[in-house]
Amino acid sequence: MADPRGFLSTRERELPRRRPVPVRLMDWREIFESQDPAQVQRQAGRCMDCGIPFCHNGCPLGNRIPEWNDLAWKGDWGEAIEQLHATNNFPEFTGRLCPAPCEMACVLGINQPAVTIKQIEVTTIDRAFDTGAVTPKAPDRLSGKTVAVVGSGPAGLAVAQQLTRAGHTVAVFERADKAGGLLRYGIPEFKMQKSVLDRRLAQMTAEGTRFRNGVDVGRDLTGKALCDRYDAVVLALGATVPRDLPVPGRQLDGVMQAMEFLPPANRVALGEKVEGQVVATGKDVIVIGGGDTGADCIGTAHRQGARSVTSLEIMPRPGQDRPPTQPWPTYPTLFRVAGAHEEGGERVYAVNTKEILGDELGRVRALHLVEVTQGAEGFSEVAGTEREIPAQLVLLAMGFLGPQTSGVVKQLGVELDERSNIKRDNAFMTSVPGVFAAGDAGRGQSLIVWAIAEGRSAAAGVDAYLMGGSSALPRPVNPTDRPLSV
Repeated sequence: MADPRGFLSTRERELPRRRPVPVRLMDWREIFESQDPAQVQRQAGRCMDCGIPFCHNGCPLGNRIPEWNDLAWKGDWGEAIEQLHATNNFPEFTGRLCPAPCEMACVLGINQPAVTIKQIEVTTIDRAFDTGAVTPKAPDRLSGKTVAVVGSGPAGLAVAQQLTRAGHTVAVFERADKAGGLLRYGIPEFKMQKSVLDRRLAQMTAEGTRFRNGVDVGRDLTGKALCDRYDAVVLALGATVPRDLPVPGRQLDGVMQAMEFLPPANRVALGEKVEGQVVATGKDVIVIGGGDTGADCIGTAHRQGARSVTSLEIMPRPGQDRPPTQPWPTYPTLFRVAGAHEEGGERVYAVNTKEILGDELGRVRALHLVEVTQGAEGFSEVAGTEREIPAQLVLLAMGFLGPQTSGVVKQLGVELDERSNIKRDNAFMTSVPGVFAAGDAGRGQSLIVWAIAEGRSAAAGVDAYLMGGSSALPRPVNPTDRPLSV
């Protein structure tokens, strides 16, 4: 185990510093400064090596957290990355983007600040890349079987890497011009620089995974053609249908979905040119939705030079402590301050948008709001609280409803469940033999760690299908699993 008395001698939770706000708003680089490795080791020593490590339960991947905490504390970074990669294909992604349900399930977190699991994870993988410890792991022999993976987000990449290493010939189809899905064009540079993604894609290419970018399956290539060409097909399409706001004025110029705003901004941040880009410069920006996507919009608007940024959320403001209905080790609803929130703007809770108001040219000029309270029968308006707030750009970041069911999903004729997600069996196979589904397309909008876990599990299902019923690939989850959260 790690330092037997570490949780007593080191009670303070130490994380890397965020770069000063005035400095980081001038660029698109990641907001965190590097952390002293000795400090990371000291934090790893706080791990208690619990008899029942509930952090395992909090992590869908089943990461061997006490094991690599112990190795990091001892400075054995080489073995630490082996233990980390044993359960997680992409710890550099989860270490930056996952909200760390493992930390909420940490036993030390019952009465002390939890172990900095996520930071130890990302330090371990970044050191491994820096020292050349991450190398291609090509298969010893090929199976002669071929697999098409539609979508190159975290689920699709996990499926592809697992199946390539198992000896199958895998082609990943991505409709964008470069692979990565939302990891590339949905996640801003200040949360994860794309060099982090590109170095992993280079490893996968060297292992034998083939990337077919710029191919929109369902339009450029039909589902039938895909099934005729490959022995198995995996749909890792994501949940890309956004939740809309059905109020008067929705059609006004300047009202748009977050995923219409973020990808062009990310392209420009990477040095590309985007014709007709909508920017926040000099505007009063309103972001409707208080989740991660909303925070990405806030940080992007600040860097573009917005005059003001206001975030709206219909739910009441969460508390600082666990509510009684969400006890340890569940993932609680808490008031959290992301880097984007730290950079400025106002966060307004318990309000609902009644109408979007426009000017004589059809452009948004304001939002008509009312405060609400939540009861057993839903939300009720608070009399006398209606007001207007100015806006020249309104971004809708209210989550996603499921995968696009037109195109390849319709062409293949796969069944959908009651939530309009792709229905799978326990092997992640859809109603069409040889066609599988993984990640948000089958699960619904979820966390990156669930996408990778589903990708790994789906790969095991595909491998068993191709090889006659059995697979040596690990299977961390099945489609009916749900996180320990309320």
